[in-house]
Amino acid sequence: MGSQGGFGQSKEFLDLIKSIGEARSKAEEDRIVINEIEILKKRIIEPDIPKRKMKEYIMRLVYVEMLGHDASFGYIHAVKMTHDDNLHLKRTGYLAVTLFLNEDHDLIILIVNTIQKDLKSDNYLVVCAALNAVCKLINEETIPAVLPQVVDLLGHSKEAVRKKAVMALHRFHQKSPSSVSHLVSNFRKRLCDNDPGVMGSTLCPLYDLISEDVNSYKDLVVSFVSILKQVAERRLPKSYDYHQMPAPFIQIKLLKILALLGSGDKKASEQMYTIVGDIMRKSDSSSNIGNAILYECICCVSSIHPNPKVLDTAAEAVAKFLKNDSHNLKYLGIDALGRLIKISSEIAEQHQLAVIDCLEDPDDTLKRKTFELLYKMTKPSNVEVIVDRMIDYMMSINDNHSKTEIASRCVELAEQFAPSNQWFIQTMNKVFEHAGDLVNLKVAHNLMRLIAEGFGEEDDTADSQLRSSAVESYLRIMGEPKLPSAFLQVICWVLGEYGTADGKYSASYITGKINDIAEAHSTDDMVKAYAVSALMKVYSFEIAAGRKVDMLPECQSFIEELLASNSTDLQQRAYELQSVIGLDARAVENIIPMDASCEDIVVDRELSFLNGYVEESLNKGAQPYIPESERSGALSISSFRVEEQHGSSGHSLRFEAYELPKPSVPSRPPVPPVSSTELVPVPEPTYHREFHEAVAPKFSVSGTGSSEIKLRLDGVQKKWGKQTYSSSSPSTSDSDTYKTQNGATQRDVPSNLSSKTRDVSYDSRRQQEEINPEKQKLAASLFGGVSKTEKRPAAGHKASRPNSHTVDKSHAEKSGPSDGGVVKASPQPPPDLLDMGEPTSISNATFVDPFKQLEGLLDLNEGTAALGSSSATKAPDFMSLYGDTSLSGQNMGTADLLSTGSGDANLIPGISHAPDKNGHGTGGAVTLSAQLSKGPNTKEALEKDALVRQMGVNPTSQNPNLFKDLLG
Repeated sequence: MGSQGGFGQSKEFLDLIKSIGEARSKAEEDRIVINEIEILKKRIIEPDIPKRKMKEYIMRLVYVEMLGHDASFGYIHAVKMTHDDNLHLKRTGYLAVTLFLNEDHDLIILIVNTIQKDLKSDNYLVVCAALNAVCKLINEETIPAVLPQVVDLLGHSKEAVRKKAVMALHRFHQKSPSSVSHLVSNFRKRLCDNDPGVMGSTLCPLYDLISEDVNSYKDLVVSFVSILKQVAERRLPKSYDYHQMPAPFIQIKLLKILALLGSGDKKASEQMYTIVGDIMRKSDSSSNIGNAILYECICCVSSIHPNPKVLDTAAEAVAKFLKNDSHNLKYLGIDALGRLIKISSEIAEQHQLAVIDCLEDPDDTLKRKTFELLYKMTKPSNVEVIVDRMIDYMMSINDNHSKTEIASRCVELAEQFAPSNQWFIQTMNKVFEHAGDLVNLKVAHNLMRLIAEGFGEEDDTADSQLRSSAVESYLRIMGEPKLPSAFLQVICWVLGEYGTADGKYSASYITGKINDIAEAHSTDDMVKAYAVSALMKVYSFEIAAGRKVDMLPECQSFIEELLASNSTDLQQRAYELQSVIGLDARAVENIIPMDASCEDIVVDRELSFLNGYVEESLNKGAQPYIPESERSGALSISSFRVEEQHGSSGHSLRFEAYELPKPSVPSRPPVPPVSSTELVPVPEPTYHREFHEAVAPKFSVSGTGSSEIKLRLDGVQKKWGKQTYSSSSPSTSDSDTYKTQNGATQRDVPSNLSSKTRDVSYDSRRQQEEINPEKQKLAASLFGGVSKTEKRPAAGHKASRPNSHTVDKSHAEKSGPSDGGVVKASPQPPPDLLDMGEPTSISNATFVDPFKQLEGLLDLNEGTAALGSSSATKAPDFMSLYGDTSLSGQNMGTADLLSTGSGDANLIPGISHAPDKNGHGTGGAVTLSAQLSKGPNTKEALEKDALVRQMGVNPTSQNPNLFKDLLG
């Protein structure tokens, strides 16, 4: 044992940390850690290790694990440390376990019982440690084991426990939304908690819920705005300030929530304008957290219904970002500007010189973000400049991912805003030349179709000029090395179709160029296939024109080579070429007509050309054709698949017993304990039926009970599939949930948006300097003219064509309602099966936790004695989950905590009496409980279910080592 070091640790431990920090290479660090692993393997198995020393060993294992080495030999010791009564050891054990294990690890089952016990501890530090482990280690299957305790802790006296309970419930919702769907209302209750920390932790689950269903939380807009207003007015304690900003992370989360609630809702957005504008005006741009809040305000403004004044304030905030020398803030400014131009494109014109500077900045990330902005603001007047800039940037980078993205955007912009077909062809040639392998093949087919269709008018001269220019450009480009395959296919197709059309080039010259392409790419079968087809077209056009065909020797040898090719496609093309050359001019003209690539092909789906053959066969005694749907004794493929899906269960293993007649028995006496091989009567699981009967206006209560004999599989290991144990608690999460898709809502742009002239310059230092004329020219090309501060010429400019997307948005907004409309209430989720309103006494047995028996924490004799005892045990009161429905006791609590003086207003006015998303007031839960109490005799059903669970889980005297047999 080493001598004592600082911080209560041994000198050996401190030397380990020091040596790891001083390691000069990864190899040296690995050698130190491997040596430490060998030492720990020997020492950790020594008998009678002091607890303090074991705690140090666990901490050293944490260092080993964090440095990327395996420390699984010490996992079990960390699990054992979570069982210790000492607070420091228990917290160390929980910390190590959360770092070592994942939710699917085999050792999780050993700490579930410890977590359950610690959640009920009187020491709130122990409860907090257990809640931390719950968030990390509890998986979907073990959620029901700790869910009741977590819900109870939402009302704990300590704010730290309530906060961590909210976080645990949020984690459950992320893992299995159906398991906590009936507890979502607890997030609304905790929103008005006395402690701001608990309230802030509730914003995260509410944000997720609002993202899934916006309309169900529209009633909370007033509450969120009120909270944000009081936070911005510094009514929270000073402990929540960060860099002199009042609770900035709460502000950011509230702004995100308001952006969701105000999207496409004018009525809700009107309540947000004032507070969002105040935050943007008061924000401190000298700190990073102040800039983060300012950026989030701009994102919120770009999402809610537009307002001219708020948009002007947001534009001023964008100017602050773009004027800053920091690349990070410039990046934020470009991103924020891209959000605002979706509402008004005029905002970008105010900052055109700043955008040009970002485009020429050496920072690659900022340059890419600027190209994204230019992509969003492209229109027919500036498409040529933007696409040329994108292509130049694409040629200067080597990252294939970025090249693919820029190439696809260039193609998209060229197809959408091309000023002429000739420019489109030249642009596509550049894209294919420099990034052809990264472009979708559909782009190549679109290019060939455009060349074939021409301008789509009757002007044949313009079409022939377009094709001639394409041929000349491809003859010039084909000499470049390393052309992509898709581009070579386009070149072969164009040369074959239009290489000799204008008579400028002879057939022998074009065929020689095509053969050169095929020989240069002899390993690409697709390029060779296009080359053979192009040769056949050129020779066919020559034969149809009455000219003699002189095949070049290299072309002849190329065709002879393909006749013996392993590819059947190339063989067929070569044989077709030989056959076509031997035909006369009339036959060739009918087979391959000139310039017929875009003619419509009529497909005869009825195969009428076979009518004569069919009639002749019928006259000779052939059987008539019977459609597949009319054939007897045969099933269609679709019906066979449906039958296979529905009938597959009949051929698979089934674990349910056969149904027996259901006698009507008034009451059933207690069933004595039975062995694990007997059949146990289980009540029929009709949870949905009971729930619908409870809420229906008309129902009938039967005094007789029904039961059926089923195999008792609770606690029995499955032999097929994943090895696990079937749960003994029924699921109550099969309720239908209704989600409202919050799509992208179109918004009207106000007519009076930013009509006044601004005197905002890009940089104060440039007021007295002369602006570079080249930048002025580039800005005029990108933004369609000079800035708003300069005078425009009175005439000589065409009005730019309105964007089709903007027209669609305006039309959609005019035709739709101006407000959010009526919010439909979602149906109430089904109640918890165990929520019966009154505690129930269970006799004849005491529940024994099987996990305790598994860990050896309970004596088997004690469990056997518990089975035979007749003392009644009171069941837990599950109505405590819903008992806190009235929030009258919490009305003034938040204001008391969040206020700095006695005259401060309430933090959340009206939230305690606000109706929930189902339209109920404060007595909604009481009304629901009253309705559920009108159903069948739930007390008797609960007693039956509890009795069967005990007999299905607890080991009996005939098999005391139940888990040992199952796990062994």
